[in-house]
Amino acid sequence: MKFRLFRRRLTISSPRMAIRSSLPWPVRWAMGAMMLGFSAAIALWTFELGVSIAGLDRDAKLELAKLREEVATLRLERDKSQSIANTSGSLLTAEKAAQVKIMAQLKQLEADNRMLREDLGFFEKLLPAGGVESVAIRGLQAETLSEMQIKWQVLVIQPVKNAPVFNGKLELTFTGKLGGKPWSTGLPGGPQAMQVRQYHRIEGVLDLPPQAVVQTVTAKVIEGTAVRSVQTFKMK
Repeated sequence: MKFRLFRRRLTISSPRMAIRSSLPWPVRWAMGAMMLGFSAAIALWTFELGVSIAGLDRDAKLELAKLREEVATLRLERDKSQSIANTSGSLLTAEKAAQVKIMAQLKQLEADNRMLREDLGFFEKLLPAGGVESVAIRGLQAETLSEMQIKWQVLVIQPVKNAPVFNGKLELTFTGKLGGKPWSTGLPGGPQAMQVRQYHRIEGVLDLPPQAVVQTVTAKVIEGTAVRSVQTFKMK
C-alpha cells in the first residue's frame, strides 16, 4: 500500500503542488512600485538618448553657431573702430605738430621781417644829412633785456663814395643811476677798434650791476685823439 502511494507521487498523475510566497502584500506593493520607478527612469534616459541621437537639439547648435558668428562680427567691427580711432589720433598729433611748426615759422618770419625793417632804417640813414662828413654815426639803439643786461647797436658810415678806409675807435658811455645815485660806465674792454669803408655795424650786450638803471647811451667815433661823431640815445 505504501509502495503504491510512493509510485503515484512519482508519476504524472501525482497531485499538483502550489508554492506560495511568505512576503506580506505591502512589501510586494513597495517592490512593485520600485520596479515601475526604475523602469520609468530607464525609459526617460532612453528617450533623451534617442532625442540626442535623432538630432532634435540641432536648433540649439544652430543658435550657438549664430551667436559665435555675431561675436566674430562684433570683434571685427571693434577692431575697425579701434584702427580708425588710432588713425584719427595719429592725424590729430600730426596736425598739432604741423601747427606748432607753422607757428614757429611765423615767429621766425616776423623776426626776419623786423630785422629787415631795422636794416632798412639803417640803410636809409646812410644817406648824407647835410654837409659832407668823413665818418658819422647814423644809428644808435639800445634795449633792456633784463634787470642786469642791456643790448646796444651802432651803425657807423662814411657818406662819401670811394672813401678811404677809416681806422678809429668806438666809445660807448652808459649813464644813469645806481642805488639812487648818479652812475656811469663804459664797455668792459674800453673803446673798440674798428675799420669802416662804407658802413659798419657793431652790437653787443652789457652786463649791469644790481640796482643799476641806464637812462642814456652815448656813442663816440674817435680818430686818434679827435672825436669825429657823437650820438646819444635815451632809454624809454
